[in-house]
Amino acid sequence: MKYIAYCRKSREEKDKQILSISAQIAELKEYAKREHLEITEFVEEEKTAKVPGREKFAEVLKKIEKQQVEGIIAWHPDRLARNSIDGGKIIYLLDTGKLKDLKFPTSWFENTPQGKFMLNIAFGQSKYYVDNLSENVKRGLRQKIRNGVYPGKAPDGYINNPKTRGIDVEPEKLKAIKKAFELFAEGNEQGSASHKTFTDIALFLHKFGLRRKNQKPLHINEIRRILANRFYIGIMEYNGEYHEGTHKTIISKELFQKVQQELKFRDRHKKRRYDFAFMGLMKCGECEATITAESHKKYYKGTNRTVEYVYYRCTKKIKPCNQPYISEPELETQFRKAIDDVALPETWGKQWYKWLEEDEKLETVSIHENIKKLELELKGIDTKLNKLLDGYLEGIIDPEIYKLKKNEFFEEKLKINEELEQIKQNGSTWLEPFKNFIGSALSCAKIARAKNTSEELSFFAKTVGSNFFLTDRRLVPKYNQGFASLAARRAELWLTPPSQSQIPASLAGSLLVGVRGIEPPASRSQTERSTDELHPVSFHST
Repeated sequence: MKYIAYCRKSREEKDKQILSISAQIAELKEYAKREHLEITEFVEEEKTAKVPGREKFAEVLKKIEKQQVEGIIAWHPDRLARNSIDGGKIIYLLDTGKLKDLKFPTSWFENTPQGKFMLNIAFGQSKYYVDNLSENVKRGLRQKIRNGVYPGKAPDGYINNPKTRGIDVEPEKLKAIKKAFELFAEGNEQGSASHKTFTDIALFLHKFGLRRKNQKPLHINEIRRILANRFYIGIMEYNGEYHEGTHKTIISKELFQKVQQELKFRDRHKKRRYDFAFMGLMKCGECEATITAESHKKYYKGTNRTVEYVYYRCTKKIKPCNQPYISEPELETQFRKAIDDVALPETWGKQWYKWLEEDEKLETVSIHENIKKLELELKGIDTKLNKLLDGYLEGIIDPEIYKLKKNEFFEEKLKINEELEQIKQNGSTWLEPFKNFIGSALSCAKIARAKNTSEELSFFAKTVGSNFFLTDRRLVPKYNQGFASLAARRAELWLTPPSQSQIPASLAGSLLVGVRGIEPPASRSQTERSTDELHPVSFHST
């Protein structure tokens, strides 16, 4: 009787694989020599048997059906099958007589009803082992998630610890990643000119050992994944759900949010063929379609040179539009004026900083009240999460709805925790943004008058304005909160130079915030004032 020997190992690592299969071959050769069995060939396969679809195993069954061989030799029945379909095929071939015998050095088999019954049990035990192992692994992964430990491969900057089965920090790489976040976020800072591309970030990380297997810098998509990975702020995403991690983080939520805003802004223009400075900032004032740009080249015979001109125009994709084009130099001049119109005079800025210090003292009174309120909101969300879980366990709530609502509650809880952490560390959540606003407003005049490139003006323009409209070659800005009020007040006062004698002698309550939205709702009653008190000039209408 001719036999075919089948050797299988499910691990994919080649070095471990060869040793295991070679050991099986050696054992089967000794067994065949001892039992006087004829082996026509050895079939080796490096694939799991828990699911159907093994190519080499299918070839073995075809040879059995064609009666090229009559028996199979394997180290153990679980080498042949760990699923019911492959096990059923072997038993069916035994029933039809095409497969006449099975031989195992570690197990007994006879082609009798009792032997096939025992073989069926052996296959069933193999399947049970796989199923039970899978469930144990899943249970272990769920427990790691509950403990706040990511169950998969650690992201760049972290490393899996095989001894503690936790996530450890790679200090040098993690600090490099933090610096990469800061460099990338600079493109979103007020007036920043140090714009870093994804390639710049990849080359920077390459210096610290963050690279691909072929030692080349990380791909742009890998840089995007790093910059968008919430793991770096302590949030793990697993199986479509968010979980809080216990691993060490050195990237602040504020920095992470700035990076996400910059990613969102750049994604709006990633499909552009040309890099036009003011693309994405303007809309048509007539039809509200997007303003696009195009480049034209003109050859001058007299000087034997070619000059490139850039023009901006309405795309006219919404409806017919009669708006004319505008050249980039003319548009740049108008952007400089739009930025200069919201410049904060230095005398105002000095007084505002002084008032800001006084406000910081006043805000400490309401901090404890705000903390209590936020802690009550957190308890309310925890109660909702517990009710949601009870409904899911009782089968009342669909799994998809459960995941969706849980993630919504988690996002809400995360925002409250961020605000709570901000208040505990820095006091009120509006003081720091307002301080940044003063710094940005003070730098407007410098940015508008400096010899900046169009790209640098564009990055600063998105700080002062959310949308700019172009009508009859005239730029009409829609300023962001704070800058809009400042522009209106400057126009109202015609930039009258402030003097110390005009500063009100006493100011009741808070002295700064006159623009709704900068300060938190809980503290508005104590900090809100009109724009008449926002600057040191007493304005009286005539």
